[in-house]
Amino acid sequence: MADSTVLKELLKDYDLKHSRAVADADNRKKELYNKLPRLQEIDDELNKYAIETAKSILSSNISDCLMKLQDKIQVLKEERNSVLIKANKDLSYLLPSFECSICEDTGYITKNGSTSMCSCLKQKLLDIEYNNSNIGNLDKENFKKFNINLYSDEVDENKYNSDVSPRENIKSICREIKKFIKNFDDPSEKNLLFSGGTGLGKTFLSNCIVAELLNQGKTVLYQTAPVMLDNLIDELFDKSSNGFFSKNLLSVDLLVIDDLGTETMNSMKFTEIYKVINTRLLNQNGKITKTIISTNLDLQGLFNTYDERIVSRFIGNYNIYRFFGDDIRFKK
Repeated sequence: MADSTVLKELLKDYDLKHSRAVADADNRKKELYNKLPRLQEIDDELNKYAIETAKSILSSNISDCLMKLQDKIQVLKEERNSVLIKANKDLSYLLPSFECSICEDTGYITKNGSTSMCSCLKQKLLDIEYNNSNIGNLDKENFKKFNINLYSDEVDENKYNSDVSPRENIKSICREIKKFIKNFDDPSEKNLLFSGGTGLGKTFLSNCIVAELLNQGKTVLYQTAPVMLDNLIDELFDKSSNGFFSKNLLSVDLLVIDDLGTETMNSMKFTEIYKVINTRLLNQNGKITKTIISTNLDLQGLFNTYDERIVSRFIGNYNIYRFFGDDIRFKK
């Protein structure tokens, strides 16, 4: 995914973040202990009983020992909560505040004796290696900043080729997008294809989805179709390549392909784009992967540009939403 130097630098940052979070928590705890000595006494007693609980497991009368210890621990925890409430605090105040609660700012997760890279570290590597500035505007392009009123509420079937207004259409699309986010891990949830002219919010809403899924700990790779295909072809001819780019395209939780149809096509690119789309539909090794495609082409334009194998995947495995209306970029 990235060279070892980049990974080492990132892990240094992770180590600093982890240490800082732990040190800040220790300082908060010491400050509170000075104000509330009984709180430290309770924590010391809880630590003592935790050790006794571990020892009791080796006891011949294990059930009685554990029951008595658990009762004592419960009483102490209730008292601790009472002390914290009176001080207008809660238990989280005493704990480190990690940027990533999954790996606790270490970059790795150990589960069932197996250690793997956390999604937050994977995402940082993807951003450095491939995403660049593609998803750099998420603080500005998210659901909180999405203004539905930029879309006209005028119903004009001749102009828009629809019996609903652009505003009602985009409301409907937003409802379906939120279902997609909610049901992301459901293998029956289809991928998304956004079709329509420029300036209608396709990229903005793609970024809204990206922002939500990143908050859920999903990994995201965002590429324009021309750049993605050029990178794939370059990788094919690079004998020193380890195939990292194509592996990431196929395995990342969410792949966003923007500007499909603006690339210059040839037989090799047809093959590569089919491989990406088809392989991600297979959900290899039980891993749920989803794809969002954005294009200025309508369905007929897709048929004119790509062969039936590719378009049939879109029709069968993607929910296709048509964006229409006036360019909202001039209304902001």
